[in-house]
Amino acid sequence: MLRIVSVTLAAALTLLPQAALAAEFDGASLGAAWALPFAGILLSIALFPLLAPHAWEHHQGKIAALWGLLVLVPMALAFGPATAFHALAHTALLEYLPFILLLLALFTVAGGILVRGNIHGAPGTNTILLAIGTVLASFIGTTGASMVMIRPVMRANDDRRHNVHVIVFFIFLVSNIGGSLTPLGDPPLFLGFLRGVDFFWTTTHLLPETLFASGLLLALFFIADSVIYRKEGHIRPDPTPDNPVRVTGGINFVLILVIIAAILMSATIDLGRANLFGIEIELANALRDLIMIAVTIVSLKLTPRANREENGFSWGPIKEVAKLFAGIFIAIIPVLAMLKAGANGAFAPLVALVTNPDGSANNAAYFWLSGGLSSFLDNAPTYLVFFELAGGDAPQLMTTGALTLTAISAGAVFMGANSYIGNAPNFMVYAIAREGGVKMPSFFGYLLWSGGILIPTFLLLTLLFFRG
Repeated sequence: MLRIVSVTLAAALTLLPQAALAAEFDGASLGAAWALPFAGILLSIALFPLLAPHAWEHHQGKIAALWGLLVLVPMALAFGPATAFHALAHTALLEYLPFILLLLALFTVAGGILVRGNIHGAPGTNTILLAIGTVLASFIGTTGASMVMIRPVMRANDDRRHNVHVIVFFIFLVSNIGGSLTPLGDPPLFLGFLRGVDFFWTTTHLLPETLFASGLLLALFFIADSVIYRKEGHIRPDPTPDNPVRVTGGINFVLILVIIAAILMSATIDLGRANLFGIEIELANALRDLIMIAVTIVSLKLTPRANREENGFSWGPIKEVAKLFAGIFIAIIPVLAMLKAGANGAFAPLVALVTNPDGSANNAAYFWLSGGLSSFLDNAPTYLVFFELAGGDAPQLMTTGALTLTAISAGAVFMGANSYIGNAPNFMVYAIAREGGVKMPSFFGYLLWSGGILIPTFLLLTLLFFRG
């Protein structure tokens, strides 16, 4: 059945005028139908967990593989097996493997850091905890910071009558906006690093927007929490009485420094190049990836097992990410090729949306379109789409196109907070909070929270930073 579908789709694509046979994979020659598998896998990720969670849990790998095959098989038939294999090898060796290995290392390291003890969740304390998590997210990733901080925040507030707002703001800040200052913070930014964006470019160029958004949200949280705290009156008996806070798993902080050093090394040192399957691989990048594997192994060996058990650590989330992103990275191959074609490709209408009448970039449109899609689809491939739409040239985007790249980066990272499915840590925090007894809002209830708080914040960001 799968072969019949693939052959049929290939035949349809080759009949399109834009998809004529070509010696090379030229994005300008592709019709819009080549983007259907990419749209399909993103919609699957967005809708299956809501509409068919049981089927999704057991078959997500097969679904991702199906969408990937619906690109690779037609590509092989239309352009030749050699072209399809080269495109697959290029994506796997230069983008997918480095991406997954960094996530694996950060996921393992963060899972070994355990915060024991408990403090009372008064408004000032809660604001400090959220601020710590927000800063931490740029160094161990939004997923890592969420894993480390969510249980201490829940313990601090488990005697409060009303604590839903604490977790909602936690998702806004720790699981999303906090990860905007380094490529370690959020997957889209690491993909940008792999495309040539300097490691500290995001730190310097997204700092004003991040300080404004996080500062405003922390201030709003403190005001709201203070009002709620005063109205609560009698606090429930505390199931986790106050006791000193202790952080264990210190070796993992050292390993975070090793990860950062490895990434900086790969960006600054030239160790030569090697050729594998016709793909030129920089040896410094290969060394970086090997260091990520070594960091993962060292963290597992040297971290007490009790730390991971108390953190509720499991390999399930990283396995899910690995399977889904394998499909995403394959399905996005023709999409990126079409985006490279710009106004000469199938996405010319999208180019028009983000271009002013004088031909300059409409940075507000880049911010809202990249953010709007990142609200409900995965923000990493969304970032890549708009990165390519803006020209895909990292040196140019970091200089003359700096505001455009800032808008794309901020949109992808910040607006992942708009829904439970906008960024991977969101639903993880939601599940942990519900399991811990917090009466979290429904999918649409959360949209009311984000619509009422985040959308005005992002409108202010647009007026202050992205009007040019």
